[in-house]
Amino acid sequence: MGMTISQKIIANHAGLKEVKSGDIVSVDIDLMFGNDTNSVLAINQLKSIGLPRLKNPNKIVFISDHFAPNKDVESAEQCRIMREFAKENGIVNFFEGGRVGIEHVLLPENGYIASGDMIVGCDSHTCTYGALGAFAMGVGSTDLAAAMVMGKTWLKVPKTVRIIFEGVLQKWVGGKDLILYTIKHLGAEGINKTLEIKGETIRQLNVEDRLTMANMAVEAGAVNGIMEPDSKVELYLKNNKSQNKIFASDPDAEYERTINIDASEIKPQIAMPHSPTNSIPVEKATDIKIDQVLIGSCTNGRISDLRVAGKILKGAKAAPHVRLLISPPTPKIYYQALQEGLIQIFLEAGGVILPPSCGACFGGHLGVLAMGEKCVATTNRNFKGRMGHPESEVYLASPAVAAASAIEGKIALPS
Repeated sequence: MGMTISQKIIANHAGLKEVKSGDIVSVDIDLMFGNDTNSVLAINQLKSIGLPRLKNPNKIVFISDHFAPNKDVESAEQCRIMREFAKENGIVNFFEGGRVGIEHVLLPENGYIASGDMIVGCDSHTCTYGALGAFAMGVGSTDLAAAMVMGKTWLKVPKTVRIIFEGVLQKWVGGKDLILYTIKHLGAEGINKTLEIKGETIRQLNVEDRLTMANMAVEAGAVNGIMEPDSKVELYLKNNKSQNKIFASDPDAEYERTINIDASEIKPQIAMPHSPTNSIPVEKATDIKIDQVLIGSCTNGRISDLRVAGKILKGAKAAPHVRLLISPPTPKIYYQALQEGLIQIFLEAGGVILPPSCGACFGGHLGVLAMGEKCVATTNRNFKGRMGHPESEVYLASPAVAAASAIEGKIALPS
């Protein structure tokens, strides 16, 4: 029996010829990282046992992206502890201030992700890098602490659900719509499994749309979402710091289930409160008045996303009662948007440009919603109280739908 791409990467990093679903293995890690909300927990755990020597500081990355710029004394202290630990232990890959960006955009942008890598991050959306052909999964602070000392982690080889997309996409339909539609119909079948996403439709997508889809695999309860790398991915990773290792599933690989989706039937989607799995076609929700729009995050804030939003917002104004927030996820993307005139478009539309930060996505310290307010966001989660008051509502959508909704003052389809 052959192996899937995930099984091949796991076997390669476990020093084994083959693995199968259900095996428990120890794997070498190519990259591990944490941010300012969770790294301190790992650091404190290491200090509590005498701060053993780190296995390979060059494989560790710390990123101050959740409460940056610091919102209060507590968050400033967390960043200070992380900063001092990095300096004292030779962790040169530390990002803050003008260098910082949202981790899941910053890392591939700076060449830290390679196809075939084994990656663990102290954040659930670490699965983003599966779009680049890496096995990437979120871990807890205790696992991160152990990984920093051992250079390894353990995992149970997950079963794989294969999802094949075929067909030509309708206008304004992209990766966000595909993944919202998928997790709606997948239900509990993705829990603790690998989602292997493929098909002609996926090959036609740009890499940034694929990153959006892999990013939200965890919203289906999956350990990871992964796609076989192609020439588009190789070009995207041309400035990598490490060598790509290309793996692909064998023709006789075993899948728990194969799901075939006709992508040509999928319309622009919006996830209703309070779950990413609660998606419906946008056309069924166009009577809902909104108070805020957020375009950004590790899900849909890359330059292609900002271009889509800029195309719709150019020459238009956000409705007077709508707060339009734009959050470029890294300084590089911010600068590129500035050079392309997108920042001017957003400002002229009445938008507020936020710093590169996760702050608005999880209601940390930017764009916090008041009681009863409704927000259309290009983020990945809309749980109760996710962006502020527990009686506020978050609707997940693509940059196209978010931009159109900002103009109309209610959930809307772009024309």
